[in-house]
Amino acid sequence: MSEQKYTDAEFETLLNKYDYSFQKGDLVKGIVCSYDSSGVIVDIGAKTSAYVPSKEAVVDKSVSLEDTLKKNQEYEFLIIREEDEDGRFMLSYKKVALAYNWRELEKLKAEDAIVEGVIVSVVKGGVLVEVKGVRGFVPSSQLKLKQGEASIGDKLELKILTMDIQQGNFILSNRKVYSEDKEETKKDLFESIEVGQIVKGEVVRITDFGAFIDIGGVDALLPLSQISWRWVDHPSDILKVGDIVNVEVIVIDQDKQRISLSLKNLEKDPWLEAKDKIKDGDKVEGIVTRIKHFGAFVEVCPGVEALLPNNELIEYQNQKDVILKVGDKILTTILKFNPDDRRISLSIKNED
Repeated sequence: MSEQKYTDAEFETLLNKYDYSFQKGDLVKGIVCSYDSSGVIVDIGAKTSAYVPSKEAVVDKSVSLEDTLKKNQEYEFLIIREEDEDGRFMLSYKKVALAYNWRELEKLKAEDAIVEGVIVSVVKGGVLVEVKGVRGFVPSSQLKLKQGEASIGDKLELKILTMDIQQGNFILSNRKVYSEDKEETKKDLFESIEVGQIVKGEVVRITDFGAFIDIGGVDALLPLSQISWRWVDHPSDILKVGDIVNVEVIVIDQDKQRISLSLKNLEKDPWLEAKDKIKDGDKVEGIVTRIKHFGAFVEVCPGVEALLPNNELIEYQNQKDVILKVGDKILTTILKFNPDDRRISLSIKNED
């Protein structure tokens, strides 16, 4: 085959076809040609093909190289190294993509939108997450998760607190999303809940004066007096954190956004049963439940307490030569039973 000859004008035209003025820092468009074991070959219109190393190609590690930069598709690249000895430029797709992602994140922050992040590392004081290829930090104070609950690979719904592209500063909050969701849930609940409604909830906190029950995003109070018809010294005697209980809504305060509950209302009223079982003058054996300076409370029927006045208590102890204590059994007489006021007075005067 004879060698092709070019005139000076033709040769100049051919050279101009490959003329370029690319340099480090330039943004260029290129078409993906092929892949090798360590990167991507890209045609950017230079004399030789350009090269994108794998670490400069993949933004999301869960997406393959071939799916990130698809063959025969055009993308935008940043020149990160000028021609090497083979006349080939080195490019980065990742830096360009991250720049666009930063811009998108700025927009999402302005909109106060929720973004999804994946935990990539658990560190002292919080977790590192990746959002759209950008690595950010979620402080422990902004995590709804408790210590030890966060694991690498977990997905979190987040709000952007602060971001500085120049400094690479990116701080997010998981708790802010939760608190806003909780407020919305609380609003919906207060619009739909009614007094007398039976709801299911989880015991989330116990105090001296009652227990707080999560009834679907709202912590409602179950007062100590509403736990049982029987005398209860402390809520922890009956309930523990994590218990699932059915309760009745007894008070709704829309202004203060508070709800009160009752557990004992779901049981039969023992005073109604006692009305059919005992009457004035009956002798009954009961159990001492409380001892106060004014007398002793005695459970004469399940869930029904009657008062033995202090003077009667002292007289009984003197007669029997005993000191009564909680849990002791005692035989008494029903002196006066007022079921409407839920009061029973006891005496030992007619006790044999």
